[in-house]
Amino acid sequence: MLAHELTYLQGQLESWRRRQDGWGGPIFRGRRAPTEHDLTLMSNDYLCLARYPDVVRAQVKVLVERGNGALMSGVYSADCDPHHALEERLAAFLSAPAVMLCQSGWAANVGLLQAVVRPGDPVYVDELAHASLWAGAAAAQARVRPFAHNDLDHLERAIGASGPGLIAFDTLYSVTGDLCPLVDLVGLAQRTGCDLVADESHTLGVLGFEGAGLVPSLQLTDQVAYRTASLAKAFAGRAGLVACSAEVAGYLPYHSLGAVFSSTLLPQDVAGLAATLDVITRADDRRKRLAHNAQVLRDGLTALGYNVRPSESQIIPLQPGTEPAVRLLQEALDREGVFGAAFIPPAVPARRCVQRLSVHSELTDADLSRVLTACAAVREEADLKSWKSTRRLGTAL
Repeated sequence: MLAHELTYLQGQLESWRRRQDGWGGPIFRGRRAPTEHDLTLMSNDYLCLARYPDVVRAQVKVLVERGNGALMSGVYSADCDPHHALEERLAAFLSAPAVMLCQSGWAANVGLLQAVVRPGDPVYVDELAHASLWAGAAAAQARVRPFAHNDLDHLERAIGASGPGLIAFDTLYSVTGDLCPLVDLVGLAQRTGCDLVADESHTLGVLGFEGAGLVPSLQLTDQVAYRTASLAKAFAGRAGLVACSAEVAGYLPYHSLGAVFSSTLLPQDVAGLAATLDVITRADDRRKRLAHNAQVLRDGLTALGYNVRPSESQIIPLQPGTEPAVRLLQEALDREGVFGAAFIPPAVPARRCVQRLSVHSELTDADLSRVLTACAAVREEADLKSWKSTRRLGTAL
């Protein structure tokens, strides 16, 4: 390692040590593991399908029959591979011309933008969009133009200054829990000659007819050029997808570097996702329970004095602001048996740290009551009144 690289790394390590010392205790490591008596609200398994019997049986069967498969780039997979059959099923599910499967939601976003954006072209990214969209724009050597969260006036001014390009955003934001203004984004894109990339990771399985996501629910599939998603949320699996035109789907496996230079999905992953798709399409009861549970907690937390705005979904942010404040809140809730997930930089901007509660469909009324009781009990210890973010709109997050 070169001397200047070593100096840089030493500085980074020292900064990291001081930052952890400033927390006053562990945020991630050293935390006790939840037990069966605790409520775990950290997972993105919104419909509780990770252990669904039909899914597990399908995975076990294929694992026994095929092991880990060919372990090669997906470029070489045959037309008869179950991987491609699942892509066709997902395309029908999403009302999309075609779908390309890849290793993760990160790989989907980075690989898509890297492959379809010309160096120097503008990519407009919502400031709260997933890091993978930013990384994809950087990989494409695009001119990245951030716009204020869900602020279409700001976006339109940016397009006026830099010209038509690609607009990248989440349909449901993973920290703030609010939806994008999709109808207005489509109108703006049409007026300005832009294309849209909509990351449906947190809406897929949760919103719309049979859980197909926000874009199909608003009948806008023909107006959104690219949809991406991680299948590690409501689909409770391990893969990502890009929904796009058939021509682009045929192009991506040979030009998206992540697809070319990564091994294809494991057979048991494909089998599990295929079985999960069967469950997702008939899971209206779970979607209804999820929406109900999220509404109960949002209303109850608001009544307790917590600012959970702008959440309108199963993602509920408690907003202490600083890293030490997040640690205090997390420790207090852990003792009450309610385990959420701390979000600190780089996942969120500095001084806008969050303890996120991820609601799922199988919480009972007693569970919901327990969460609210715990949040009421820790208000004084967590010093709720001192939270600057509780006195400001969540959209500042």
